[in-house]
Amino acid sequence: MERTRLTFAVSLADVPIRISCRHEENRAFLRDYLTDRDPMFTIEPTEDDLARIQRGLDRIADAEGNQRERHAASFLENNAIHALIAEKLVEYDTLLFHGSALCMDGEAYIFTAPSGTGKSTHARLWREAFGDRVWMINDDKPLIQVQDGKAMVYGSPWGGKHHLSRNASAPLKAILWLSQSAENRLKPMTRVDAYQVLLRQSYASKDALTAVRILALETNLLDMAAFYQMNCNMELDAALTAWKRVNET
Repeated sequence: MERTRLTFAVSLADVPIRISCRHEENRAFLRDYLTDRDPMFTIEPTEDDLARIQRGLDRIADAEGNQRERHAASFLENNAIHALIAEKLVEYDTLLFHGSALCMDGEAYIFTAPSGTGKSTHARLWREAFGDRVWMINDDKPLIQVQDGKAMVYGSPWGGKHHLSRNASAPLKAILWLSQSAENRLKPMTRVDAYQVLLRQSYASKDALTAVRILALETNLLDMAAFYQMNCNMELDAALTAWKRVNET
């Protein structure tokens, strides 16, 4: 017997979206983003969408040499909602980005790197170093909206393993590409290197038109934010060095 669908609206990156899903867990997951505004479009995951997510997870398991796992339908639906929203938001000048985003003194900083490098740890160091001046926007999948000559960073419900996210936004100040090092050093990235970071860490679409739109947003973003290469350790001085250098230049 097919589950009754739950229908409600959320607002992500200031875009109201109708969600039609089958699992109450996913409505609860999105509760901080519920809205009464009239939706701009509808997200309604199908069985085919869930099967596609499962196949993608199987490919990841195979690539990493792990045993395949049959995931719960609610988990697959959550991932499908995430993927469908990321695809559709491109039409509204918004990119899903892989990184840890925080706001300090009213401006957003995003720390990005391959998984396991220490993005969340570096964000925690900023919270420890600067206290109440800092709050988390999103610890894993922030949204970057590129409109009217400016870039805004928004929270999303997908806040990583620590579930750090807020339904709030801040103008983007800088994106820092992190790599581990014994010493803390920060330098501006070249435009070519910054573009590679965007290509690697932004949502990628298989649809040709959407892919073109993403490339245009990424190109515009290069002119709206500062990009830095940050070699850092996991000590408090890493946060102090990063903030000082970004705000010196």
